[in-house]
Amino acid sequence: MAEIWQLAVQVAKGRWSSLFASNMIMIGCGINYLFATYSNYIKSSLGYDQETVNFLGFFKELGGNFGIVSGLLAELAPPWFSLLIGAAMNFAGYFMIWLAVTNRIPLPKVWHMCFYIFVAANAQFFAATCTYVTCLKNFPECRGVLLGVLKGFLGLSAAITTQIYLAIYGNNSSSIIFLIACFPSALYLIFASAIREDKGERQTNELLVFYQFLCVLVVLALFLLGMIIVQKQVNFSIIEYRVSAIMICVILFSPVLIVVREGWVQMNNTRQDPLRLPSDALIERLTEIAPEEYNPKELKQKAQRSCFFSTSMCDKPERGEDYTVLQALLSMDMLILLCVTVCGLVTTCTATDNLGQIGESLGYPTKTISYLVSLVSIWNCFGRIFSGFVSEILLMRYRMPRPLLWTCVLVLSCVGNLLVAFPFSGSIYIASVIIGFSLGAQWPLLYAVISELFGLKRFATLLTVVQMASPLGYYILNVKITGALYDYEALKQLTEKGIENSSVKELTCLGVLCYRLSFIILTCTTFVGALLALILAIRTRQLYEGKIYRTLNVEDDI
Repeated sequence: MAEIWQLAVQVAKGRWSSLFASNMIMIGCGINYLFATYSNYIKSSLGYDQETVNFLGFFKELGGNFGIVSGLLAELAPPWFSLLIGAAMNFAGYFMIWLAVTNRIPLPKVWHMCFYIFVAANAQFFAATCTYVTCLKNFPECRGVLLGVLKGFLGLSAAITTQIYLAIYGNNSSSIIFLIACFPSALYLIFASAIREDKGERQTNELLVFYQFLCVLVVLALFLLGMIIVQKQVNFSIIEYRVSAIMICVILFSPVLIVVREGWVQMNNTRQDPLRLPSDALIERLTEIAPEEYNPKELKQKAQRSCFFSTSMCDKPERGEDYTVLQALLSMDMLILLCVTVCGLVTTCTATDNLGQIGESLGYPTKTISYLVSLVSIWNCFGRIFSGFVSEILLMRYRMPRPLLWTCVLVLSCVGNLLVAFPFSGSIYIASVIIGFSLGAQWPLLYAVISELFGLKRFATLLTVVQMASPLGYYILNVKITGALYDYEALKQLTEKGIENSSVKELTCLGVLCYRLSFIILTCTTFVGALLALILAIRTRQLYEGKIYRTLNVEDDI
């Protein structure tokens, strides 16, 4: 009995338990990708035009990227506190939206709805930031694969939530808003206590365990993909939807077996060799291996750097070392990274948020649009897995800079945008796959590049600063270009039919021209982002060929 209790304590306090809990929290952090599923319902129930719906989407994006407060909180407060705040904000924001669209409260003004969705979207950032920071500190040697796993589960969030929603409510558009008010909040509260920093011993088989988590993730993604294909061909009953949801939950919780096994191994290792070196001792040994790089004066100067200021802003550290916030913001690498983020992530987010209206304009039924959103979610997951694991392999074996892979992803994204601009029969499915994959692949690359260029010490704050660049580009591309051009085409169609605009409650555009010009503009913007990512790859190639490569392989030499 005592041994079982010791194992339970070992598992509960271990890093792998924290990783499993982080994966569960990630499922709640991808709720913002469901906007395309319920945006049409908001549009019809509240009588909005497309520009107003995209304006709501802008505030969703603003909330999802406004992370200054959450970033600072992640450095100052324990993770459970950030998760508690995230749970409260998520429920409050989406619950008010649900009350509005179901007419349970008086018709709100547009700015009220914007505030509600901002609060709800910002909740995901509170949860995600503290989780990323904790996991990166727990597994600093496996950044690429770690982010691939975490971001992969986040990418599946929309598909998993859609299946749970179908199992509980059937096909009721208003109910999904109520579900996403409750489901992520419950996940944050349940797993908050398990997210903790663990400075225990490092394992030689960490990468192998990550691959086992990856296998679970791939099996789950393939199962969801199979369900989407089957549900597209066969009309499921509510019982069949529930059986599918139960199978999804079984796969989701199967990594518990991996966590328990690793806890058992660590407990036995501690018994056999109680003098095993903890991580801090390992770091000391690394400095002994490379004494020529050990400079006590330099280390003292680094320790005296504050979060925002240093003794000399012009005396920046080398790439890969810990920057202060202002040192990073004043660097050319950061400027290029901000531009790549705007040109790359914003365009794919714009395409994703407009997917519901794109499907509607091309004549696809509502049920098919739900499948398209799930398809984007699944390939979003595959994209995150690909960029996290493949970029790590390419870096380790061929010393390929991560920004170079980012360039390839953005070129692929251009193809997806062109398929929307010039559609043909069934092209929307191909475009959904490409756009979802491209969106997912960019996130692990962004996170890894920030940590590798500017260090982990101020990672949370720098990440939020970079993501704050997205809302401005999103407002221009999604609201003022995509939404405005959609409404222009809709008004043009009404004029051709001789219908007065004042007599129409909502503007609906049908045909291939609704999004053609806007997606040509998005394609050009994405291509500019690809060129900038290539420039960043050229600038940082020495870092990836040299220092990072040695750091990643130093344990192999011990």
